[in-house]
Amino acid sequence: MSDKFLKSIADVLENARKNAKTAVNLTMVYAYFEIGRMIIEEEQNGKNRAAYGKQILQELSAYLTAQFGKGFSVDNLKLMRRFYVVYANDQIGETLFPQFENLPATKTGRQFCLSWSHYLKLMRIENTDERHFYEIESIKNDWSLSELKRQFNSALYERLLLSTEKDKVYDLALKGQVVEKPLDLVKDPYILEFLGMQELPKYSESELENRIIDHLQQFLLELGKGFTFVGRQVRFTFDEDHFRVDLVFYNRLLHCFVLFDLKIGKLTHQDLGQMQMYVNYYDRFERVDGESPTIGILLCSEKNDAVVELTLPKDANIYASEYQLYLPDKKELQKKLKEWIAEETRGEES
Repeated sequence: MSDKFLKSIADVLENARKNAKTAVNLTMVYAYFEIGRMIIEEEQNGKNRAAYGKQILQELSAYLTAQFGKGFSVDNLKLMRRFYVVYANDQIGETLFPQFENLPATKTGRQFCLSWSHYLKLMRIENTDERHFYEIESIKNDWSLSELKRQFNSALYERLLLSTEKDKVYDLALKGQVVEKPLDLVKDPYILEFLGMQELPKYSESELENRIIDHLQQFLLELGKGFTFVGRQVRFTFDEDHFRVDLVFYNRLLHCFVLFDLKIGKLTHQDLGQMQMYVNYYDRFERVDGESPTIGILLCSEKNDAVVELTLPKDANIYASEYQLYLPDKKELQKKLKEWIAEETRGEES
């Protein structure tokens, strides 16, 4: 009996257990939504709604705890009620998820595809568009709860809005992040708090690269959709001179190489010129028929947008993005986002 055979049987059982667990979790999500609905409707029948509502929750908690055990405290029942309030008339583009087309739907047509823990986090997000974005991305990318929290804490929604073209801004709440062209892949800044590096002490580019390789899975999640790792310090030779690209990836959605060069300190025009040479080499000697042009991303701790604009041609597939070794201040990014929206609005009016 081969190890391959034994492993294949084990995989079948593991997938069955995972699917069964998922089915149970989703069933409970729909049950909590229905409980929330029933609580709201019962409360609305009371004359003194505030006092009656408190009484309902206390009596219901005692009854359900006696019947089913833990999990039905007054606080948990309040969460179920809030779940219904938030999602009763809330819709997202369910057609984006054909794999869930057989799921049941509420009376309003709403489907739920995530665990109760996910929705506990999501329904705390007050901005509806932002909540929709994180729900869509969680479903599309199969984010765990910890990954959802990490992406929210890293202000992914605000970062993408600030780096998205104006006509694509509203698509984030309808479709999530859609990758159709090189700019759709780029974030500014990239958040690398998972590397565990201190901000103040000096560190080398090789140390930064080593930390990224040690945390490659988290780095791939930060990069976004469709990335696969090709290699580090990838060497190529041209006219007897040897060069090395810090990190090479391939993006399956755009069908192209994506080169990363890591820079400590302020980005210079020489750095940009070097990346231009790397991209030109890959386009001429590595890219094959049917693949898209190579993308170059310079990951630096500080950049000057004016230098980038003056150095690179407008059609260059090269981008400069800053990285941060700590989680950003969401309020600061939200303030910056409001200023950006106000500026865009003034531009349209003029």
